[in-house]
Amino acid sequence: METFENLVRAEFTPKHTYLNTASNGLLPARTVTALHQAVRMRAEGTPLGPLYEDAEAARASFARLAGVPAERVATGASVAEYGGLIAASLPAGAEVLTAEGDFASLVNPFHVRGDLKVRAVPLERLAESVRPGTALVAVSIAQSADGRLADLPAVREAARAHGARTYVDASQSAGWLPMDADADDFLAAVGFKWLMGPHGAAFFVAPQDFGGLTPLLAGWVAGEVPWDSCYGPVEQLARSARRFDISPALFTYAGLRASLALIEELGVDAVHAHDVALADRFRAGLDGLGHAPVSAPGSAIVSVPGLGHRQGELSRAGIEVSDRAGNLRAAFHLYNTPADVDRLLNVLSG
Repeated sequence: METFENLVRAEFTPKHTYLNTASNGLLPARTVTALHQAVRMRAEGTPLGPLYEDAEAARASFARLAGVPAERVATGASVAEYGGLIAASLPAGAEVLTAEGDFASLVNPFHVRGDLKVRAVPLERLAESVRPGTALVAVSIAQSADGRLADLPAVREAARAHGARTYVDASQSAGWLPMDADADDFLAAVGFKWLMGPHGAAFFVAPQDFGGLTPLLAGWVAGEVPWDSCYGPVEQLARSARRFDISPALFTYAGLRASLALIEELGVDAVHAHDVALADRFRAGLDGLGHAPVSAPGSAIVSVPGLGHRQGELSRAGIEVSDRAGNLRAAFHLYNTPADVDRLLNVLSG
């Protein structure tokens, strides 16, 4: 039986110390192989049916990770795409509650509607800020800028008490933090960060009754029998959340299927323990250097105020991190090791 370490070592050969998964995840070797095979099929004129099967397999894999039936999962290209569908479903004047500084792809669709009341409050006050008349609470599970985790149980409880729906963005958590998508009304996540897939894919979890959403982007793939919906209007939309699909980026899903399979093999609980242990090691080391990171206990993302300007220096030293609003952001994932943490600390101490 392969161990966590052996599985990871077989899949990743980074040339540098890569601590920037919050921007882009590394591609596993199996994913690179799958992409090459998909491109070769297209180049050689091989029938592409297996690539459509990859998209369905990726849907099913994400559903298992999210803890919901595959029938509740739609596949698309971006989080903003699904935020737009939710925004379009709300009546004029509806209040949408968000966290201050949350990622634009989550919050912007509600602002551009123009006739919604979008209210932003500090993340820590999100649950207590739900009030009568709040229609939707939209929040990232892990904040992109600094890794802080939303108190989802409290947010859900407050939303239920006031008749509001919840919409969570799992882009910065799916792949390392266990999901419970069934506890929320809507959930979305991109596939190119902690899920380690190519760019161009996103997943969306809708409620069983579709939550009042209209499939405004419905094309031929949104039909109950897609290959019978190629011409003219789609007479029968899919009875599942597939009615919210857009035509799949086939190469992307060929690779993403392989990446999701690796996460399932490793187990999210094991990935979570590994990632958070490394983040905690970095936090402890920062304390020894006299630096105080943004408080984000339990997060795989660590943000250090005032050190963002050292991103270029670190990159030249072969250590990839991000500069976010002046903060140095390090993101730890399954391919990282304690040696990576120590290398980063060593350069920061200089």
